[in-house]
Amino acid sequence: MRSRDRFCDSWLMPQNQFVGPIAEGYDLGSPEMYEPALLNATTDFLAAEARGGRALEFGIGTGRVALPLSKDGVEVHGIDISADMINQLRHKPGSEAIAAIVGDFAETVAPGVFSLVYVVYNSISNLLEQSEWVQTFSNAARHLGPGGRFVVELWIPDLRRFPPGATALPFDLSPTHLGFDTIDTAAQRGVSHHYFVVEGHVARFDSPYRYAWPAELDLMAQIAGLTLRDRWADWDRSPFTSESAKHISVWERPAV
Repeated sequence: MRSRDRFCDSWLMPQNQFVGPIAEGYDLGSPEMYEPALLNATTDFLAAEARGGRALEFGIGTGRVALPLSKDGVEVHGIDISADMINQLRHKPGSEAIAAIVGDFAETVAPGVFSLVYVVYNSISNLLEQSEWVQTFSNAARHLGPGGRFVVELWIPDLRRFPPGATALPFDLSPTHLGFDTIDTAAQRGVSHHYFVVEGHVARFDSPYRYAWPAELDLMAQIAGLTLRDRWADWDRSPFTSESAKHISVWERPAV
């Protein structure tokens, strides 16, 4: 999916592991996600949900959110399936304050109890099976103390873009990059196909993803013993509506 669009010479990543050149170039792929206003809104939201406690990021990657959240005084831990992504994190100032372990965040357990578990930037969509999503919610609940919160940032698929009979739709047409989405609505899966032109050569990168609706996530949360607390359209806590392009959802573990 486009939340983790990266460049590599003909890659189709099994279970969307970000390795090698993809990890090395990850931060360059979506510079808009590093805008100070966005990061400030994101970390302000997450710090408020942590309420002075420890935070655990599922899919910590190169630390886009974890590093500024840590600098704001929150004790941050992380899990990521890619050792190469964590290695990129380790090259950044302030990373020594963050404990990160390699593993699948659907099932890997970090030591300790947390006030906040979060997964941002559509990263949960890198899990291609519904069962893995269910495991992720259960794993989040496992890490949370009483009253702890699980926060997910996830896009809303705009299937209205796909008219009957369409097999692919473009999302970017520029002199150096062509991007097309294909969707399998029966499986709730898609693939973002990228074609980059670099110094006269064409390179291809395919990124598979799974999508889900908020109601499906609420059921997963219920199975895990979590209750929906809030749902917003963005980090600024703007109202979530039928026109929202994404949602920030907060589920809570009962206090007793």
